[in-house]
Amino acid sequence: MTKDQESRDRRAIEIVLGRPLDDEWPVRSMKPGTRVRVIQARDWAGPWRRVFIGTIDATIPPQPAQNKNARPDELQYSVRFDESQFDADGDGPYRKAVIWERYLERL
Repeated sequence: MTKDQESRDRRAIEIVLGRPLDDEWPVRSMKPGTRVRVIQARDWAGPWRRVFIGTIDATIPPQPAQNKNARPDELQYSVRFDESQFDADGDGPYRKAVIWERYLERL
């Protein structure tokens, strides 16, 4: 994926949100280009159908996961997949997604 594609994805997200995205990366976060393994939850077969490899991209800077099930200070990352993937519900294929850090292992 090129920087141009990341820019187009970013613009599309900003249009949907109706506001610009923040550009600040948290100090403790993984940086763009970091290779990761996307894993499944220990207690259920998800959120993805299988374990796979991807790369942290710069479409959206890491930000706190805004969900009641998120861990305190848990970040979520934009991850570009090496190969398109289906989620646990069979939706997809997706080429990238925003994924909580608990489902990411740095390679």
